[in-house]
Amino acid sequence: LAALLALAAIWGGSFIFMRFLSPLLGPVATTGARVLIAGLVLWTVFAATGFKLEWRRNWKRYLVLGVLNSGIPFLLYAFAALHIPASLSVVLNALAPMFGALFSAVWLADRLTWRKLAGLALGILGVTLVSSLDRVSSSPLALAGVAACVLATVCYGLSTVYIRKRAMDVKPRALAGGSQLMAGLVFLPLMAALPPRAAPGAVVLAVELAFGVLCTALAFLLYYRLVARVGPTRTLLVTLLMPAFGMFWGFLILGEHITWARLLGAAAVATPRHVRLR
Repeated sequence: LAALLALAAIWGGSFIFMRFLSPLLGPVATTGARVLIAGLVLWTVFAATGFKLEWRRNWKRYLVLGVLNSGIPFLLYAFAALHIPASLSVVLNALAPMFGALFSAVWLADRLTWRKLAGLALGILGVTLVSSLDRVSSSPLALAGVAACVLATVCYGLSTVYIRKRAMDVKPRALAGGSQLMAGLVFLPLMAALPPRAAPGAVVLAVELAFGVLCTALAFLLYYRLVARVGPTRTLLVTLLMPAFGMFWGFLILGEHITWARLLGAAAVATPRHVRLR
C-alpha cells in the first residue's frame, strides 16, 4: 500500500513536469530525455552494484516494454500536455486498468464478467463526463489531446498482457532499467530529427533531470517491484489513485481549477476498482 501511494504521488506529479517541459522542449525531446536519463541512471546503479541485465536473453522484451509501456504513452501524454490541463490528463490515465482487464479477457482467456463489463462502462462514462462537461477548449487540438491520453492507456493495457505472457520471469529491476534504456535508444534519432527550438536553460535542464530520475527511474523501480509482488493488472490500480494527486499537484503548482466534471469523471473511473484480474 505504501508503495502504491508513493507511486501514485510520483506519477501524479509527472503530468505537472510534462505540462512545464513540453511547451519548452517539445514532446519528443521531453519524452526522449526522460527515458534516456532514467535508463542511464539505472544502468549506472546496476553497473556499480554488479547487477546483470542479461541483454542477450532479454533485449527483445526490454525493447517491447520500453516502447509500449514507456516511449509511446509518454510521448502521447507529452503531446496532450500542450493542449489540455495536467489534471485532466491524469483523470483520463485512470482508464488503464479497464483496458488491462479487457485485453486480458481477449488474449489471456480471463473471464470478462458482468462486473468487469459494468466497470468498463463506468470508465467510458467517466471519460465522457470529463470530455463533455469539463471547462476546456473544444478545439480539434484539445480533442486530440484527450484522444492521446486514452490511446496511452490502451498501450498500458496491452503492456500488462505482454508482461504476463512474456516477461514475468525477468527480475523487476532488470525490466525497469532495460526497458528505459531501450526506449531512450529508440528516441535518440527522433530527438536528433526534432530538437528543441531553442537551447534549454539551466532550470529547464534541472527539471528534466529531476523528471527522468524521480518520475521515471525511481518510479519504474517501484512499479516493476509491485508487478513482481502483486501482478501487473493489480499494479495498474495505481492509476486509480493518481487523479487525486494529479489534481492536487495541478492546483498547488500550476493553479489549475479542480472542476466538478473532473471530480465526477474521476469518481466514475475509480468506482469499479474491483475490475481487475485476480
